[in-house]
Amino acid sequence: MQPPPPPSGAGHPRRSKAIVVGLVAAVVAGLGLSLLLILTGPTRSGGRASPEQLANEARIQVLALCDAVQAYRDEHGNYVPIAPFPSPVPKNGEAVPFAQDHEDFHRIGFEPGPTVHFQYEVTVQESPVGEPEVSCLARADADGDGLNAVYRVRLDANGMTSPMEVEREGE
Repeated sequence: MQPPPPPSGAGHPRRSKAIVVGLVAAVVAGLGLSLLLILTGPTRSGGRASPEQLANEARIQVLALCDAVQAYRDEHGNYVPIAPFPSPVPKNGEAVPFAQDHEDFHRIGFEPGPTVHFQYEVTVQESPVGEPEVSCLARADADGDGLNAVYRVRLDANGMTSPMEVEREGE
């Protein structure tokens, strides 16, 4: 004889437990990532950053910039080129103010914080086949020698990001 079916509205206990475990895992992962960003992200005191902090800031912010650029395109139908900011390129690992009301970055929703160690830029060019070629860049002269480290992520016509390209990391 088979057991009676569960009353209507009663879900499967295993499925409910799996959903709860999945949600708890997602929250814990989110908190862990937040803590990692707080501990290894850009310094908020406006001071000098270590090479590891600089690399982390560039990688996180360039991806955030590309996400903002793509989200803007998804909503408005076009990419927005944005001139390099702040100007000049930050040097010696020192943090510089980032205007929270910068019109172009604010419009796409990119707000990296009150201070940054990099200059950010979005370039939009047309490919030979007429598709937009978009690059999101971060650059800094970490050691003050006049050579910039450049971090770049490209967006393809479908909005997919390329792997991070790094030139002269640590410069």
